[in-house]
Amino acid sequence: MTIHERYMNIALTEAELAFDKGEIPVGCVIVFNDTIIAKAHNMVESLKDPTAHAEIIAITSAAEYLSSKQLPGCSVYVTLEPCPMCAGALVNAKIDCLYFGAYDHKSGSCGSVINLSSIKSFNHHFPVYGGICDMRSSDLLINFFKVRR
Repeated sequence: MTIHERYMNIALTEAELAFDKGEIPVGCVIVFNDTIIAKAHNMVESLKDPTAHAEIIAITSAAEYLSSKQLPGCSVYVTLEPCPMCAGALVNAKIDCLYFGAYDHKSGSCGSVINLSSIKSFNHHFPVYGGICDMRSSDLLINFFKVRR
C-alpha cells in the first residue's frame, strides 16, 4: 500500500462516517509534514449548511491547527473530486497538492468539468492526482444513492 492509499483509506473512513449519518459519503484528510492535521466528512444535512463539505471543514480545522489562513506544505486527500466551491477554497488556502478518489463528471472542478487548480490568472496552482482508491470511493457513493432512492 502506498502512502497515498494509506491517507485515502483514512479519508474513506471519514466518508463511511458521513454515510452512517445520512450525509453524502465524502471524507477528507489534510497532511502536513507526514502528519494528519485535519480530517472531516460531509456535514451538510447535520449542520443545515450548504458549505459544510468535508474539504471546507477540514480546511478550517487545518488552518486553526497551523494558526494560518493558508496551508502551504499541506496535501489534501478527498474521496470525491472537489466541487467548484471546494476547489476554490483549496486554491485560496494555497495547498501544495490534491489527491482524490472518484471523479465527479457532473461538477468536478479539478479536471473533470473544469480545473480550477490550474487556471493561469489565479495566484496559486497545485498538482492534482485523481483515481486513488476510486473503486471504493465510487462504490460508497453508489450504495448511498441506492439506499436514498
